[in-house]
Amino acid sequence: MILEQVLQKHFGYGQFRPQQKEIIEHILQDKDAVVLMPTGGGKSICYQIPALVKDGLTVVISPLIALMQDQVQSLRSNGISAAFINSSLTVKQEGDIRTKLENGEIKLLYVSPEKLFSSNFLNYLSILKISLFAIDEAHCVSSWGHHFRPEYKKLYILKDTFPQIPVVALTATADKAVRSDIGALLKLNQPKYFIASFDRPNLSLAVLPGRKKWEQIRRIVEKHQGKSGIIYCSSRKATEDLAVKLQDIGMKADFYHAGLDNLTRHKTQEDFIQGELDIICATIAFGMGIDKPDVRFVIHNNMPGNLESYYQEIGRAGRDGLPSETILFYSYRDVQTHVGFMEEINDDAYRRIQMAKLDRMQEFAESQVCRRKVLMTYFSEIPEKDCGNCDVCKNPPKYFDGTTLAQMALSAMVRTKEKVGITTLIDILKGTYSQAVKDHGFSKIKTFGAGRQTTNFAWMLFIQQFIQQGIIELDYKDHYNLKLTRLSKDILFEGKSVRLVTPETIKERQEEQKQVKVEPTASKSAFNPTLFEELRVLRKEIADSQGVPAFVIFGDASLRDMCEKLPNSMHEFLGVTGVGEHKASQYGEAFLKVITKYNPTPKQKGDTYKITLSMYQDGKSVEEIAIERGVQPTTIYSHLAKLIEDGKMIDIHELVSVDEIKKMEIATEELGFLDALKPYFDYHSGELEYGKIRVILSYLKSQRVS
Repeated sequence: MILEQVLQKHFGYGQFRPQQKEIIEHILQDKDAVVLMPTGGGKSICYQIPALVKDGLTVVISPLIALMQDQVQSLRSNGISAAFINSSLTVKQEGDIRTKLENGEIKLLYVSPEKLFSSNFLNYLSILKISLFAIDEAHCVSSWGHHFRPEYKKLYILKDTFPQIPVVALTATADKAVRSDIGALLKLNQPKYFIASFDRPNLSLAVLPGRKKWEQIRRIVEKHQGKSGIIYCSSRKATEDLAVKLQDIGMKADFYHAGLDNLTRHKTQEDFIQGELDIICATIAFGMGIDKPDVRFVIHNNMPGNLESYYQEIGRAGRDGLPSETILFYSYRDVQTHVGFMEEINDDAYRRIQMAKLDRMQEFAESQVCRRKVLMTYFSEIPEKDCGNCDVCKNPPKYFDGTTLAQMALSAMVRTKEKVGITTLIDILKGTYSQAVKDHGFSKIKTFGAGRQTTNFAWMLFIQQFIQQGIIELDYKDHYNLKLTRLSKDILFEGKSVRLVTPETIKERQEEQKQVKVEPTASKSAFNPTLFEELRVLRKEIADSQGVPAFVIFGDASLRDMCEKLPNSMHEFLGVTGVGEHKASQYGEAFLKVITKYNPTPKQKGDTYKITLSMYQDGKSVEEIAIERGVQPTTIYSHLAKLIEDGKMIDIHELVSVDEIKKMEIATEELGFLDALKPYFDYHSGELEYGKIRVILSYLKSQRVS
């Protein structure tokens, strides 16, 4: 079966996102890989598809129980056998899972690194047929990262113990320093690095002054009434106070922090995931690995200490690809608070790393260039143009041509062999005989003093803008020295121009920013909101009856697609994004019943059946017809089944084997002729795909009539 068919069958998507297929094909060749893909970019598919295609078990190393539970729940809802083993299970529950593992009944097993290295668990894994190891949140392996976990550093033991089994390491947040650590510390065998775009264009970005926050927060949450949102606060007390204020104005809100007992935290988290709560006011203890796709806004009541944390936290908004807002409230008091925490770090090297990362976070908050550019260049991706979906782009400052200033700075970097930091670079440009300049003889280079007409303060602002625009990079691993990039070489040698904001304009901009309003983000897609609400109600009813979150049934993106496509039949329903065969068989009838009320006139299908019949008569296979027509093979089987019922000459033996026909004959003798296909699918334990079941049923019915 081709990979697109696996994707459609199990996950309901007609095509892969950028790089997914390339990554999957690489893994299927039993090669190691490091995958950097933004939150909501589809990292899980990169190992879940190989798990389904490869013979054996895929073991996923995941850092949090909540993350495992969400992933396993979603996989099971798609008809995929998955399980987790962690401290939340009883001895009997773990024993039942081990029995299934030993019988080869589970395709994906989720475990924590702590579990992996406890109670001879590695020895236990050695008796199983393992085809792949996937290490999620792989940035946790590096002390240069923002969520370093010592247990992750021991994961190299996987390669020592299972050298022939491929390993894929995945993360959504890793700068250059962390990336280089991942492959080395995990002892991966010549891994290929796949770096997807870190751009999340559906997220609007805004930074607002940290004054009168409550009035601004109230306006934002009232605009998003009834929708999911997260508000991150720096202290436990702040989460509690803010939650009470929100409750007082009628919001379904609560707080979450590490000071609560496990039972309370779990219930709050579950209420949020299930939709019983709309807003969570939380410390950073909440959210890592929470796979809730319909979070419409994320507010930072206080500034995080680094861009990795900020990016990961705003990444919890809009995972379904629909427009969502992110708002950061910034004040210098937040910077001072972080500095106070960092001064208590005993490890000098680690403290310097965190201070440098705080500087970059502060630069982002104070940036006067496109904020998405700042974020993306931090992760070594240089966008071609401004995003148009951040507060700076929507309310742009005045620019001037700073090409000459950029060339001065870049030329000095070239002549010093990229071995200077910001302070020394400014000393060189200003012609200052600092100790570093004297020690290295930098006063002799041609650019010494070339920028003495510009103030130190202005040079600092300009260099910050160079970093923010991706013109130069700050290398943490090389003593925080500045490095040239592809863009800097274009400026030096190809005459590419540079736009800068003057120090005077920045001061004006900071005053203007006080008046910036957060504009509502609207979807461009037109659909019937009444139908959408009916589908949401139906989804909630089904989810409640099964005890799962609503998005496990279908995400908002799927409901919107239903509203736009208005499917009339099961095979049209399979064309909705996020609808695979398993979900179609479970929920299709109920959702179609609601949808047909809004589209009572069936679409004419005569022409599409004629096209399929003509191509079939030309000798083309089901797969060839599906590819040429841009549909799934299941749809073509449906066409052929209808054609058989209409008495057209279709040779059933070209479509299915004699053995498959016999299996269905036995099934119909026991079950009878049913309208639903799922009972037959379950009867054969999934060995017969839905398309073949449908076409054989039509054939057997036609035989009864004749």
